Amino acid sequence: MLISKIMTQLAMPLSVSGLLILMGMLVLLLRRSLVSVGLVLAGLAWLWLWAMPAFSEGVRAMLEGQYPPLALEAIPEAGAVVVLGGGVEPAVPPRLFPDLGDASDRVWHGVRLLQAGKAPRLVLSGGALPWHAEGGPESQAMLAFVTDLGVPRERVLIESQSATTRGNAVETAQLMAERGVRRVLLVTSALHMRRAEAAFRAVGLEVVPAATDHEVVEQASTALDYLPDAQALADSSRAFKEILGLFVYRLRGWAR
Repeated sequence: MLISKIMTQLAMPLSVSGLLILMGMLVLLLRRSLVSVGLVLAGLAWLWLWAMPAFSEGVRAMLEGQYPPLALEAIPEAGAVVVLGGGVEPAVPPRLFPDLGDASDRVWHGVRLLQAGKAPRLVLSGGALPWHAEGGPESQAMLAFVTDLGVPRERVLIESQSATTRGNAVETAQLMAERGVRRVLLVTSALHMRRAEAAFRAVGLEVVPAATDHEVVEQASTALDYLPDAQALADSSRAFKEILGLFVYRLRGWAR
């Protein structure tokens, strides 16, 4: 798992740009100046592209646009609401309580669906990465959040073994099979939903996407949207990871 994470990180726009620039410098040392300049310029151009807010929003909008926000009345009922981890971090010292990240909308939306009567139970899916196991699995941190939101403990199922989207799907499918549930409302960030839905369908579940945490909003464009920005680079890198991840999942037969 660690190797796959490292390989994914090396494929990110920032890593590729850095590699192109490094290659350009090495070629320069070998006195092939034209090739060197070309590599350096290619690296800088690739980095600029992914760091532009306009490009970043375009890539993310392409992914999120497949799963627009749905009103509660438009969402059908199912056997369970499944919330994927990725938005709540455990209470690792010096924290006294779990930390809510940008994607914690997932948990809130899952509770919203449960309280609207869309399903009888809530499944919180998320373990801990082996190299970041401090504080326990994320599903336990999410449990603390939903309890504070007033959800009775008996209506919540915990899945604490998974560390990837594929793992979320496999472990949740087993939980649902034990309870005779086939249809689930899948809650995750809109950016992540395409890969998540495909992974859950691949393990035989009937999936109703209930996306949340939409990042791209309607706003006027300015000249700043075409200048490099660190946050834009981080955002577009996450989108790139989803595109790459879906490709790999399909290649391995983990997506449907």
